[in-house]
Amino acid sequence: MDTWEILRHVDHTLLSPTAGWNEIRQVCDDGVRYHVASVCIPPSFVKRAKDYVGERAKICTVIGFPNGYATTQAKAFEARDAILCGADELDMVINIGELKSGNDKYVGWEIRALAELCHGAGRILKVIVETCLLTETEKIRACTLVTEAGADFIKTSTGFSTGGATRADVRLFKEHVGADVKIKAAGGIRTMADAEAFLRLGCERLGTSSVVKMAKEAEKIGALR
Repeated sequence: MDTWEILRHVDHTLLSPTAGWNEIRQVCDDGVRYHVASVCIPPSFVKRAKDYVGERAKICTVIGFPNGYATTQAKAFEARDAILCGADELDMVINIGELKSGNDKYVGWEIRALAELCHGAGRILKVIVETCLLTETEKIRACTLVTEAGADFIKTSTGFSTGGATRADVRLFKEHVGADVKIKAAGGIRTMADAEAFLRLGCERLGTSSVVKMAKEAEKIGALR
């Protein structure tokens, strides 16, 4: 798998709370240059970034990030605002506490509400379940809820908790999500070997900044293939 193929699956991500417009603009430039799937940035920069890149790149942002415990109404407001500002894709964190409490009805209802909102506007919804905080049984329940709610993707991690994507979690997702649900791995993907391994396991997207950084370094020495 060559680097350009890997880049096509990357959500080039910068969600640091200290990132300013200069850093966001650089991520946008890199996203355009390397033809990534999307550029994933904080909500406050979505409008400026979309005005800057136009149709040259997809803009992704995060909802209920990173803890997921905002109310459904607050998440819906965030989602509507992001869409109005030009976001093409939204990555939403589930209410992890409600899932762990066994309140699957609430979790599923919330995912469905956001999925319907996004799909009504022609946007993509990725659902972050934060696997590092879940038991295997909870992960399987999350797969079922994401599938039944009609979301586009299930995503492993925010990258802001106690762990990131693992190969075991991706295998578990592959076994338990519906055929129409794609998988995004995020958190801790730092090498091209990691990226390729997750794609070969069946991921459609990778949330990472490292892959583009490595592509830039390869390009400097004429080794980008």
